[in-house]
Amino acid sequence: MDAPDRLLAFLRAHPEGPGRVLLTGWFSFTDGEATAGDLLARAAVAQALDAAGIPHDTAWSAGFVPDARTLDEAPPEAYRHVLFVCGPLHGPQLLELHRRYADCVRVAVNVSVIDPHGPETTGFALVLARDGGTGPPRPDLAALAPAGPLPPLVAIVLTEGQGEYGDRRGHADVTATLTSWAAGKDCARLPVDTRLARDDWRLCAGPEQFLALAARCDLVVTTRLHGLVLALRAGVPALAVDPVLGGAKLSAQARALRWPALVPAEEARPDVLDRWWRWCLDGRGRAAAWRRAALLARARRRRVAGDPVSSPGRGTPAAH
Repeated sequence: MDAPDRLLAFLRAHPEGPGRVLLTGWFSFTDGEATAGDLLARAAVAQALDAAGIPHDTAWSAGFVPDARTLDEAPPEAYRHVLFVCGPLHGPQLLELHRRYADCVRVAVNVSVIDPHGPETTGFALVLARDGGTGPPRPDLAALAPAGPLPPLVAIVLTEGQGEYGDRRGHADVTATLTSWAAGKDCARLPVDTRLARDDWRLCAGPEQFLALAARCDLVVTTRLHGLVLALRAGVPALAVDPVLGGAKLSAQARALRWPALVPAEEARPDVLDRWWRWCLDGRGRAAAWRRAALLARARRRRVAGDPVSSPGRGTPAAH
């Protein structure tokens, strides 16, 4: 019997039935944190409760889900059972949870037991541990939880330098607009830098490493010239935003490669960015990027063969 089945059997065994259940976790605490694994484990438990017809609420940290129910808005008298889902049984937040919901039956699900005899652990009527309990380790519920379709993987390649452009620099405003806009998109965001280093594990150590990274993305959003160039070389659409007022080298490179998804600093607004986001991700952008990649590959082969090399964008209609 796995953890959800054991949980449901325990809830049903209550003399008055399961009642309304409150789901909590580290994602419920103001000073806690919400991890991907925690939320998937919560989804697995919620799915089991739904399938069993057991009503339930979730308490969220206001810092993570601002408009949702918080622990302060989940009165103890409204619930018969309180579940703590995922994470370590440790710390003052757990002790406060026990104090607040002292009259509820409390159950820990998919947790790591740090001290079997500590009050954080003994305060629960039932502990369904993934590790540290009396039995062997069990698979984390995040591996079994329902999940929706995977969103696109988007590399964000920005520059804050380029002081040579003086008072034409619009970098701060463009970066603020781009980052706040990207934060609202349903995508897996990957902050990336074209700078290379051999003593910083966060940076690529060679150009091939950057190309390998770019090739695995669905889209590159960039204010860097080489963010655009290397994305197209890898066959990945780029949403390029020139941070220099009036346009500079990024705009020039987009023209050289006949790449249409270019936004001037003066037009970097969410509605314009949204339009190019859709174009890049709905198939048109990927097809256009593949064509650019094929042209660039042929140009490299001609260069190796010693043949004259024309601009890779020539002879190819611009995508719209």
